[in-house]
Amino acid sequence: MDFLGVCFDALLNQAAKLRYMTGGLLEFPLVVRTQIGAGQSSGAQHSQSLEAIVAHVPGLKVVMPASVEDAYDLMRASIRDRSPVVYIENRRLYGRRGSLRPAGDEPLPIGRARVVRAGRDITIVSWSRMVEVSLEAADVLAAEGIEAEVIDMRSLVPMDIEAVVGSVLRTGRAVVVHEAVVPFGAGAEVAARITERRLAGCRRR
Repeated sequence: MDFLGVCFDALLNQAAKLRYMTGGLLEFPLVVRTQIGAGQSSGAQHSQSLEAIVAHVPGLKVVMPASVEDAYDLMRASIRDRSPVVYIENRRLYGRRGSLRPAGDEPLPIGRARVVRAGRDITIVSWSRMVEVSLEAADVLAAEGIEAEVIDMRSLVPMDIEAVVGSVLRTGRAVVVHEAVVPFGAGAEVAARITERRLAGCRRR
């Protein structure tokens, strides 16, 4: 991900815009597979999580698996998609093993979040490796009698904000967890959309 800038023109200006520039006449099915994440004793230019940069570009879809199983599912969904997809995996997934998938199993579509742990007291929203960290935090909270619901976004663009807001309306609280730098990050977008929906709901009532 750190070297994505090398292909910015081809990705941001060409692939992402081809459908718009042709009035929808041409499609550009493309999967760009890249990696993010710190903690491997790598240099600063090898440890960044820059998903917010590509998520900001109209025309690109952005997916981020949190498990070995979902890495397989999201890759299949990305290959089938007719739009350019930036497929971002955390390097901490490498070397792990997952469960075998049944024959004919269909992947969850791009743009659909998944509730990986049900709860009633607080909603933790995350993606990629931070889903694992969020589940660990939920275990700590459970020991204190607090039931945390953990939602794996899976896809930043499109974003399943309905699943998030539905959970937050039940729990009344939300925490957004991500590995990237805080300013102007995808976490701020999720928090803003939650607030927007909650305020809209208050105005209707």
